[in-house]
Amino acid sequence: MQESTIPTIFVKNYHMERVRFAPSPTGPLHIGGLRTALFNYLYARKHKGVFVLRVEDTDLNRKVENSEAYIHESLAWCNISPDEDPIKGGEYGPYRQSERGDIYQKYIKVLLEKGKAYYAFDSGEALAAAREKDEKEKGGFKYNAQNRMRFDNSLTNTDKETAEKILEGNAVVRLKVAPDVDVMASDLVRGSVRVNSNELEDKILMKKDGMPTYHFANVVDDYLMKITTVIRGEEWLPSLPIHQLLYEAFGWDSPKFMHLPLILNPSGKGKLSKRDGDKNGYPVFPIQWKDTLGYREAGFLPEAHLNYIAQLGWSPKREEELMSLSDMENEFDVSNVQKGGARFDFEKARWINQQHLAKLSAVQIIERYPDQVAALNAIYGEKTAAIVELVKERLVLVNDLKTTTEFFIKDPVEYDPKSMKRIGKFDVKQVGELIKACIEIHEIIDLKGAFVQKGEEHGIGLGAFMQLTRVAIVGSLSGPDLFEMLKILGKSVPLKRLDRLINITL
Repeated sequence: MQESTIPTIFVKNYHMERVRFAPSPTGPLHIGGLRTALFNYLYARKHKGVFVLRVEDTDLNRKVENSEAYIHESLAWCNISPDEDPIKGGEYGPYRQSERGDIYQKYIKVLLEKGKAYYAFDSGEALAAAREKDEKEKGGFKYNAQNRMRFDNSLTNTDKETAEKILEGNAVVRLKVAPDVDVMASDLVRGSVRVNSNELEDKILMKKDGMPTYHFANVVDDYLMKITTVIRGEEWLPSLPIHQLLYEAFGWDSPKFMHLPLILNPSGKGKLSKRDGDKNGYPVFPIQWKDTLGYREAGFLPEAHLNYIAQLGWSPKREEELMSLSDMENEFDVSNVQKGGARFDFEKARWINQQHLAKLSAVQIIERYPDQVAALNAIYGEKTAAIVELVKERLVLVNDLKTTTEFFIKDPVEYDPKSMKRIGKFDVKQVGELIKACIEIHEIIDLKGAFVQKGEEHGIGLGAFMQLTRVAIVGSLSGPDLFEMLKILGKSVPLKRLDRLINITL
């Protein structure tokens, strides 16, 4: 065949860093995928480059409805905004691989004409039989230079036979890997990677339906979209030699590569999965997918969620663990990305969320989460901000707003048994009546002084007054500052709840 000239549609520009996040719309975005997106985004912002979102949807059998929309919504919730994507468009689109069929056909023809690829016609049954035979006799199977001539392909067929079989529509295109060649590649995290080509297969590049495989489309798209640095998960590291060979086959310079460490489950004995989340009671998706809650619905701030997952595999130089997205953009450095897997710790994620919540003002919380305070607003109006400020330090998740402020809305339904046992050590009726007298006579703002005075008159410590009042109001001995609560509640609510508690203990 006559050798073709590679289309020179684009010339690579190495003066600007361009990275891409390239998920497949085959289901919800796992937090491991979100971390990959985040690291690409941070790298782009650190280098004043471009962050591309490309949807790799060539596997039509595994494509899941609404999955792409889910990916966009997840990134939007996290404030990770692509510079180019299928919605915004861009100079190097289309950004869905399913819309780039003509491009792939053009470039697969180049490899065929250069002799770097060939057609293969093997049936699934024939390959399965060959695999079974080789595994029994040789301990393994590879479709490569050592055995490709025993199979049904354009290398073992005449040109006429090949043409006829292509017309039948059962042909795939395989990469022709040269035998016994050291394939060299480099990874920004792991350094040099060397693999002998005898260990590699002649990977399928184009499927029978005319759709490209991941390997082929990935390389072609990265080149044409001028991607300078490929940041992806560790699971793709074994594919690096094949991708390097593809770049060499085209005569293209390869981008830089960085393969991120796995996110491990809390035991450290496997990759974090949805099964781990279901078993241990934590989300593994950023936002809700069907009936499965995500971190957004669980009450996490997006900035806190990003803060935590950024530290799964990356160790910034700063000592302060709490970081905004802007902080991470400034701090991100490839040299601090670790090789080993990062163990997931949900309690650490919760702690980071708590710290971020504490840094928000009450007004900011109300503005961002109006649904969480709607019931409070209906009763207290402008006082709602004071209530949120009062409980803010006790919030771990945004959803805790409803539970930590519930006693402002309704009387306790139940009383904590341990708290009831504690107040049972003194005369509840006597102390309760003294508390009521203080509330009736004195202004709420002077109530602590009134408790002290009344206690001295009757030989009762301040603790008894405060404990009984708190249990009556909240239902337990926990909660925010007692006297600040009383200022907001006024007189009538505490008096009513004290009467109820006294009657229960009689």
